[in-house]
Amino acid sequence: MSNIKSSKKHAIQSKKNNQFNKSRKSLLRTLIKKVDIAIIQKNKILAQESWKILQPILDRFATKKIIHKNKASRCKSRLYLKIKKIP
Repeated sequence: MSNIKSSKKHAIQSKKNNQFNKSRKSLLRTLIKKVDIAIIQKNKILAQESWKILQPILDRFATKKIIHKNKASRCKSRLYLKIKKIP
């Protein structure tokens, strides 16, 4: 731990932000799994509904730099193509 007041404050903020981002990433992984499960079950309607929930969240997290913008784009692209292939 540092001795400088601003450095101490930064360490506390960093810890708080880390915890917040960790919960957001967990939420994101859960939503991606829901879409994947619907794809595996070949349930196109459920996959599309889950996709509609997931897509704006991916964009929001990329904007707030919780995840990288390329990761969000790659994830959206891959899931959308999988949903499209469901008969």
